[in-house]
This record gives sequence, C-alpha cells and structure tokens, in this order.
Amino acid sequence: MNKNELLRALPKVDEAIQMVRAVEQHVPEFLLKRVVQKCIETERQAILSGSVTSSKDSASWIDSFVRTVKKKMAPNLRRMINGTGVVIHTNMGRSLLSTRAAEALTETATFYSNLEFNLETGKRGSRYSLVEDIICELTGAEAAIVVNNNAAAVFLSLDTLARNTEVIVSRGQLVEIGGSFRIPDVMARSGADLVEVGATNRTHLYDYENAITEETSMLLRVHTSNFRIIGFTSEVSPLEMVGLAKEKGLLTMEDLGSGSLIDLSRYGFPQEPTVQELVKAGVDLITFSGDKLLGGPQAGIIVGNRDVIDRIKKNPLNRAFRIDKFTLSSLEVILRYYYDTNMALEEVPTLRMLTTSQEDLKKRAQRLHRRLRVKIKEGCTTKVVATVSRVGGGACPEFDIPSWAVQFTPHYKKLSDIERQLRECKVPIVGRIENEKFIIDVRTIQDVEIPLLSEILIDYFNQELGK
Repeated sequence: MNKNELLRALPKVDEAIQMVRAVEQHVPEFLLKRVVQKCIETERQAILSGSVTSSKDSASWIDSFVRTVKKKMAPNLRRMINGTGVVIHTNMGRSLLSTRAAEALTETATFYSNLEFNLETGKRGSRYSLVEDIICELTGAEAAIVVNNNAAAVFLSLDTLARNTEVIVSRGQLVEIGGSFRIPDVMARSGADLVEVGATNRTHLYDYENAITEETSMLLRVHTSNFRIIGFTSEVSPLEMVGLAKEKGLLTMEDLGSGSLIDLSRYGFPQEPTVQELVKAGVDLITFSGDKLLGGPQAGIIVGNRDVIDRIKKNPLNRAFRIDKFTLSSLEVILRYYYDTNMALEEVPTLRMLTTSQEDLKKRAQRLHRRLRVKIKEGCTTKVVATVSRVGGGACPEFDIPSWAVQFTPHYKKLSDIERQLRECKVPIVGRIENEKFIIDVRTIQDVEIPLLSEILIDYFNQELGK
C-alpha cells in the first residue's frame, strides 16, 4: 500500500473511541480521547516517514489503544524489586520504612492529629517538639530541628549563622554529590563567603588558623560522600577544630551527610563518626540525613547548642523547609527504635539489610534458587553465587560487603535485553550485570518479596526465553 492508502485507512477518532469502549468501559472520556488521538497521530507520522508499509487491522488497533490507556492509567511512582545489592539506593527511594512506620503514616493520613496542637494546654503547639526531645535523648544534643532534607539543613544553617561572613572549609571537602549539589554553590546561595584552605589531599590545623580573619564566623567540615582520597592524606579532626574555634570565638559545624546513630564498625564497616561522638566533641552544629543510614523518611536533622538551634528556628526560611505530618509520624517511629540498639538493628530495614549474616543471605539465595530451578523449563541456567553489595547513599563508598546472589545465564538472549525486559514487568525487577551474567543480589530482597519475585521471574523466563 502507498502512503495515501495507508493514511486513508487510519481509523476516525470517534470510531476508535467506540472500539475501546467495547472492551474498557471505565476509562475517563477526556483521557480516552487523548490516547486515541495520540496513537493515531503516532501511526500517521510513521506512515509519512516510510517506516510503516501496511495498515493495522481492528484487533491490532484495539490492542494498541488498550495498552496505551492502561499505561496512562497506571501510577508513575511504582513499586520495584531491588536486586542490585545497593541498600540505600538513591534512585529507588533510599531507605525502606518498617511496617510500624508505614502504619503510622496511614493513621496520620486518614485521621486528624496533634501536629501543631498541644494536648495539655489546648493551644497551638510546635510540630518540632514531637521529635526534638527524642533526638536530643539519643544524641546528647541540647536542641534539634528537622527540615525536609539535609541539603535544606545545610543551607538553612549557613543562611542563619554565616550570612555575609567567612566560613572556612578544607579544599578536600568541597564536593559535589547527586543532583549537582555542590557545597560551594550552596554556601554562595546562603550568603556565606567560602574560604578554602589546605591542599586537595592534606589539610592541617594551621591552615585553618592562618585563614581566620575578623570576618570569619565558622569552621565547617563536610562529609565527602562517595568521594575519597587515599594515600598521602590528612584532615583535621572534629576535636582539633572545636579547640581552635573556641580559642578564636568561632562556631563549628559538621555536615555528616549519611549520619548514623550506631557505630557500624562493630559489624565490619569502615569507621565513620556517629552523631553522638560529634556532639560529645563539642561541635556546635551537626546536620545529617534521615533517609540514609538512619533508615527513616526523607529529612534533614540539625542538632546542636540550644542558642544556635533557636536562631535557626526563627529564620523565616524555616517555614519553606519544614517537614509535614507524614515525615514526622514515620520519623518518630524510626527514632524510638534507637533507644535499644538491638531493636534498631532488627526493626530498621536499612540496618537489618546491612547487618544480615552471610549464612542467612546464602539461605535466602538458595530458597529463591530452589523455586526457580524447578519451574524454569528452558532458555536459562541458574545458580547461587557469592558476590558483593554496597551501602549506597554516599556512606562507606567503595566498601564491598560480601553477599550472595542468584545468577542467570541465558542461552538465547542478550543480557542487556533481559535487564531491560525485567524492568518492564508488572512489578519491575532491577538486578545487575556482573562477569557477563545477570544476577539478583538477595541482600536487598526481603523475605516477603521472594514469592512475588519468583513468580515474575518464572513467568518471564518461561515465556520470553522460550519464544
């Protein structure tokens, strides 16, 4: 058929809508019309470009319309199965919440709450008071405030305490993290004047001391996230910085990034300072994330001296960065776990995943493999293999955590096709390609997910690879 014949064969919009209505009665009229118009226009452009040489029959058109409608009606934010082994996966929502934290979210969402209502006085209360005492008890800080993320915490702190003054930072800590979040840019936006000291790999206490002027208000340390310098290196400790700052009458601030309340070095991880250690060292202000190693919802937590925190609370920008009731309800549940370290390790999903024993991980991989081995008929070989996971979220970069995985060796398909097609399943599955094999690292697979994961994988490998 020539192009004119193909164009004449395109269905009319009204007729196409009736075709879809015969099989899908509950699609909103506005959406259905938009989908039909878009499908027809896409086909028209394909005909004009010469990529289509034959017309579709009615069944093909209906299938195209219905698939497009269903895709349009499906949520954009969807559940996924994380088989990458990266526990705090920024692109997949970072830390998972516990069941109790999720239940608190539901209750807060469906009923009224005392978000800013003081039940004792019957008058207006402060939302920050709902978690401030808990944070202070856990960290030893005098006061605390929670904002919507750690970037906001850093910005708000600098805007409040260092606007139009100099802030001294080690050159080796002027990092850029995800989303082009650069410390120098944040400082500039906050109105603070950045003063770089030291060399990229080595900064000494005298570098800070020599840079202090009458315009200096603060000494700042920044967690370098996924950036690391190894070899001939040197950085000033928090204790040394606090000593110098007190001598000179300056403030100290530490951006911890993925701040932790538990010393994970006891479980084989690299040594990272805890929030409590920095408070004890006398740092005036500490900022860290709620949704990374802490294992809670997205939030930026600021702890420190009472007078400093009070100044931050009074900053008009605080309202722009404040947290909502959902963050507060789930964060409170997560924080309360930390009253008991063992409870936190068991109940906070992030900590549980990071500290799961090798024996348990291997058993989980074997359990998944047994389900697959007896049901996948052809086209793919599976086996349990040792691998390594990562913490993610900028914490413990380049640190390999021994783990276990199920490995897939397809007989007839490219690994890149399998990786892509599994992302297109009803519940997308994301694994990784390693040593020319596709693997699913079970560290980030919850026990409750194994039945569903097995079902999707069996269906995929039997249908797709059997074709």
